[in-house]
Amino acid sequence: MKALIVLKEIIVKTAYAQDTIELVPGAGSDFANIANLTPGSVIGGLVRLVLMLAAIIFFFMFVMGGIKWIMSEGDKTKLDTARQQITNALVGLAIIFVAWAIIVLLNQLFDIDLMSLSLPTLQPN
Repeated sequence: MKALIVLKEIIVKTAYAQDTIELVPGAGSDFANIANLTPGSVIGGLVRLVLMLAAIIFFFMFVMGGIKWIMSEGDKTKLDTARQQITNALVGLAIIFVAWAIIVLLNQLFDIDLMSLSLPTLQPN
């Protein structure tokens, strides 16, 4: 019984060891960059994320089409289904590549960087 009381006191002291809680991340913390987070950087991050996820999805569709082709066992309908899936995956990858190329072209020609988008702000007079 006494051991449980001592254990409870240790747990409570450990839980309440910190007296202050800092709401702003410090320079050494893992969340230090969250203070610089802007809507433009979030949009740029989402654009990068969508491009990466789409490329990964279409790559796996391509691999699955190849596996279906191997597993078709000479059946004409299974072979056509696998060939169509591979074609669709290649078209999807081409679309993702063209979207990425357009983003790079906009950055080079017009200096519009969608990967680190900066939105205009209203300036008071």
